[in-house]
Amino acid sequence: MSVVSPSNPSEEDIAAVAQNAERAVARISDAKADIARIIFGQETVVEQSLVTILAGGHGLLVGVPGLAKTKLVETLGTVLGLDARRIQFTPDLMPSDILGAEVMEQSADGGRSFRFIPGPVFSQLLMADEINRASPRTQSALLQAMQEYHVTVAGHPHDLPRPFHVLATQNPLEQEGTYPLPEAQLDRFLMQIDVHYPDLEAERRILLETTGAEQAQAQVAMSAEELMDYQQLVRRMPVGETVVEAILKLVRSARPDDEAEASDITKLIAWGPGPRASQALMLTVRARALVDGRLAPSIDDVLALAEPVLQHRMALTFAARADGHTVRDVIRRVKDSIA
Repeated sequence: MSVVSPSNPSEEDIAAVAQNAERAVARISDAKADIARIIFGQETVVEQSLVTILAGGHGLLVGVPGLAKTKLVETLGTVLGLDARRIQFTPDLMPSDILGAEVMEQSADGGRSFRFIPGPVFSQLLMADEINRASPRTQSALLQAMQEYHVTVAGHPHDLPRPFHVLATQNPLEQEGTYPLPEAQLDRFLMQIDVHYPDLEAERRILLETTGAEQAQAQVAMSAEELMDYQQLVRRMPVGETVVEAILKLVRSARPDDEAEASDITKLIAWGPGPRASQALMLTVRARALVDGRLAPSIDDVLALAEPVLQHRMALTFAARADGHTVRDVIRRVKDSIA
């Protein structure tokens, strides 16, 4: 199998990556075990959340209330050794409530000066709870932070702590009075992670273990410095040529073609994912391999992450929606075409 990488690593580099990856796999396995003690029956959600953070990106958790989305983010912050904060998004939330503001202070000698008071965005793991309930002006306050890792207040840039990740939640119910996220901001999220109801056994365990006098507490499994090392390791992992070709074919097949060349699938698509989706898949398939204890990604990783990476980066035509087609159905057909 031919191996490709932007930096064309030597055999020594690949050996060093493999050695570091073996140590990382053990630490990540410990982190997953600690999370599993708190979060029951959401293995796919936990995996995708870890993949998002290891890939250095931001995630959008979508699910109905009561599925432990907030608890998951809180647990991730503790287990990964991150400074985690939470913002409850409401219609009256202002950008300064997120970013911070400059206030005027008067010293003992009567002199006056401005001092910047940082907002909750100055954290390593920020939970934006029900992000679609805030106004577009407030939602956009996160754009620069998520993309450039600094914010500008009163013309002065302020760097955010590293690592910096946003895990936002969105409730698919009660859409009246909410502000849907614009496509430009949705594209800032590496993955959309759908949170479903737990199965019977998982819900039974939830009932027994969360309603007693004693409850399990999350434990620190790694430090923020270790996490950043693993994020760099993900970028150094080799990727096979077949995986690269699968990513390219998947993303390009999810875009609309010219009317003359449109296939049965592409004629359903109004607009599709850009190169940022390809970049997201290149990073997330490596991170998923590391989370699963493997030293290189496979085509199965591409297929497994196709939906969370692509579904919020494309839209169907009005005719396709009227005929009952959904984005997930289209992605499934695209996956079948390259499997």
